Amino acid sequence: MIPFLTSALFVGAGIGGSWFLRCAWTDRERERPDFRLAGWGILVGALLASAVWIGPMLGLAYALTLLPVGSLLVVVHGATRRAARESRRAQLAPESLDGTSRAWRGWLKALLAGPLGMLAAMGLAFCYAAWAPGAIQTRLLIAALLVPALWGLAMTWTLADQRIIRATAVLGGTTILGFGLAFLGGIA
Repeated sequence: MIPFLTSALFVGAGIGGSWFLRCAWTDRERERPDFRLAGWGILVGALLASAVWIGPMLGLAYALTLLPVGSLLVVVHGATRRAARESRRAQLAPESLDGTSRAWRGWLKALLAGPLGMLAAMGLAFCYAAWAPGAIQTRLLIAALLVPALWGLAMTWTLADQRIIRATAVLGGTTILGFGLAFLGGIA
């Protein structure tokens, strides 16, 4: 019962001190040094009382833990919710499905995401198998497990990108670089 009562006293001191400070700081037209002094006095007094009453180390630990809880309750009590503004990022770039739809773009994106994305994923996996440290069996197993994940990433990025030329260049460059490095490492 005593620890609960002590905790309640510290939380109450945090509420009281923070409430006085909040009243002093929200009324900026009138200077209220009496409220400021009362708020800081309650908080410092609770710290000193905890050091004397419970002990210097344990009492300060209790006070420094529980006084902010009371202060947080005062802040939460005075919080107001505002309507969310539209983010600037939503205004910068259109979604991938916005704009005019053309059949040839869909077919081209499907070809890029499917076969070329798979080749890029395989090139990166082969490059991993050629250059990663460890036993060859472990490297080949990890490379085989990397292929579906990398292919899924390539497909997602290709289908989400509006610029087909950029997607083609990145996937083609990744394929050439991956297989080239794998060839230099001795795998391909």
